[in-house]
Amino acid sequence: MTGCCRMTPSLEAAHRLGWILLKALLRFTFMFINNCVAIPSYCLYLLVLQPLRIMDSQTFWYIEGVMFRWLLAMVASWGWWAGYTVTEWGDDVRPISEDEAMVIVNHQATGDVCTLMMCLQDKGTVVRKMMWLMDHVFKYTNFGVVSLIHGDFFIRQGKAHRDKQLIYLKAHLDKYYYSRDRKWIVLFPEGGFLRKRRETSQSFAKKNELPYLTHVTLPRLGATQVILKTLGPQQENGTLGTDGGPPGQSVAKPKGLQWVVDVTIAYPNAKPMDIQTWIFGYRPPTVTHVHYRTYAIKDVPVETEALTDWLYQRFVEKEELLAHFYQTGAFPPPKGQKEAVSREMTLNPVWLCAVQSFAFVSGYMWYNILQHIYCWFFSLLW
Repeated sequence: MTGCCRMTPSLEAAHRLGWILLKALLRFTFMFINNCVAIPSYCLYLLVLQPLRIMDSQTFWYIEGVMFRWLLAMVASWGWWAGYTVTEWGDDVRPISEDEAMVIVNHQATGDVCTLMMCLQDKGTVVRKMMWLMDHVFKYTNFGVVSLIHGDFFIRQGKAHRDKQLIYLKAHLDKYYYSRDRKWIVLFPEGGFLRKRRETSQSFAKKNELPYLTHVTLPRLGATQVILKTLGPQQENGTLGTDGGPPGQSVAKPKGLQWVVDVTIAYPNAKPMDIQTWIFGYRPPTVTHVHYRTYAIKDVPVETEALTDWLYQRFVEKEELLAHFYQTGAFPPPKGQKEAVSREMTLNPVWLCAVQSFAFVSGYMWYNILQHIYCWFFSLLW
């Protein structure tokens, strides 16, 4: 009798493990096919639309942005259907979604990018008009070709490349940011994952009498400063101005950056999610918490010393926010308020199904078109 009782939990554990493995296999198969139909379809649509790019580039990049948003929604749906959702705190960024903004985010794992792909879906045209700064390794992933076409910037880390990369970044922004009607630019100023940079950051902080951080690392200045100087409005006394020209004067030049959006991502029990979790779905349903704080661009310095202090202060605040979250399970209320208000970010399942259906229908259509072209071509040869 005792032996049977002992076997029951073992059987239950085996069944549970078997279900997790089966679900992971099914999810991986679906996502593999999903990528095989969606990404080539995106590329082929844009290839066919190249004449439009010459005649009306604004319309071309509008269409590209719509399809780019759908691809990111596809990635967001992988987590959504696994029960990985987002709760938002702090400032509501939806009212500024049509303004130009630089977004600075703490970086813990590859899942941070997936989380942003999800939580920005309901922020107006942000995803369609967004530019990402990411590690150059991402260029060689399945999504790399999409980011190359969209005009994202791949930055190579390390002291040996730093100066050249900043020159390349400025040239990239000058060439692509406004010509493709970008509005928000997203970067991770820490320059790497928390687990990889924490020890180095703490050692640097100790030597230079800087803040000793545990939940984030000291940010790097280079890319942030280049973005502010390149995309910011006219400088006034070492800070950024608020408009693109004199009052009452009509100017064609964009206004430039109007906001810095400080995003802090927190995971329950300080256990970040990675892309493998989003793909295989082996982690139980999890709520990721995202805190926003906005700063008017006129309050952001651009000179090296002042900007360094300002950026360090933002990450000290992130440290305090995360420490409070890990202790209480909630972010602290804003100054002057007694209670922090959270809001659940939602995605429309009907819309997600429509996006996925379009991807599979497109994949089927392009398969048949290419098959006919292949047969026609070889029929000519023979």
